[in-house]
Amino acid sequence: MNQLDSQTPAEALAKLDAVRAKRGYLLPHHGLLAITAPEMLEAYDAAYTAMTLTQRRLTPHDKEFVWLAVLISTEEALATHHIAKFREAGGGDDEIEAAACIASLTSGGCSLDFVGDHWRDHLPTFETRPMRRRLYRAAIDRLGVSDRLVLLAQAAVAVCLSRWRDLRWTLEDAYAAEIDEFEIAEAIELTMFPGSVPNFVEACDVWRELVVAGDVSASPLFESWARMTGQGGYDEAAGKTRTANG
Repeated sequence: MNQLDSQTPAEALAKLDAVRAKRGYLLPHHGLLAITAPEMLEAYDAAYTAMTLTQRRLTPHDKEFVWLAVLISTEEALATHHIAKFREAGGGDDEIEAAACIASLTSGGCSLDFVGDHWRDHLPTFETRPMRRRLYRAAIDRLGVSDRLVLLAQAAVAVCLSRWRDLRWTLEDAYAAEIDEFEIAEAIELTMFPGSVPNFVEACDVWRELVVAGDVSASPLFESWARMTGQGGYDEAAGKTRTANG
């Protein structure tokens, strides 16, 4: 009998009680990890605590706003505790509507891409990026959300939806607006669980490529990260050609 087989129901429930005490709720995967991989539950909880429960650069209000946009874009129905946390941090229903608008407009960006990419001969004055900006402003201006917060949420949603061109544009706009790089990073890092780690990895590479190309004016710290060699994973180490992201 291995160590997991010898774990009693009371011991597993004690682990879950500790998680519930910290968060105020439980989700189904907490229980499964508690009985099958308690060390993974501990590591997962530590990562989630650092990512979500620890105060970093974003205020609780701003972090929960980004969370809501992420959850809407990934259709994550179980995480309604973030609605309560947003309201506790002073957020209002108009702002929740704004988060939904950001997720919806980013998701629907493929329609703008289609017109810009395939109908340019018929609509020579159509420009996808300015149209995208106008749509965001028309939808969100009346809801009282700052440009800074809109851009942070846009970046996170673009990661969740694998909208890499949108992410590039949003990062460029965020730098132009002089948004703190650590705030941008925190917003993107919130996507790791709901939006997938592979998408987060790709997002970091998109950001890195923008810095290396000189398309954004990164701080010395972020510049040093971007220019560090050997970040191309196995393919780079093995001398294989990596397909450029779209």
